[in-house]
Amino acid sequence: MRVSEPWVFREAFQNGVRFPGKLITLYRIKSGKSGLRLGVAASKRLFGRSVDRSRAKRLMREAWRLNYHGFSGDYDIILSARHLIIEALRQDVEKDLLLLAVKAAILK
Repeated sequence: MRVSEPWVFREAFQNGVRFPGKLITLYRIKSGKSGLRLGVAASKRLFGRSVDRSRAKRLMREAWRLNYHGFSGDYDIILSARHLIIEALRQDVEKDLLLLAVKAAILK
């Protein structure tokens, strides 16, 4: 259920379909496995402090966890944090994720 291989992240960033949002960017790439898998990324260049990177990833994972039951498809989904996520609440990240899920056609 989790993407952890570095080559999947590279493949998604280079060849995946990109859906930019206000707080996060969603990358969707066809998976060789059945079901959805999630990967989260927060770049060191964008978030200099590890505290900020950890918070951004935690917010994205929590938004996914609360809404996972409404998603479907055989894709690897990579969520990449944007700079405004630092000031956002969990509910804001959740709304942004749901909007991007509709655009990416992974919402049931």
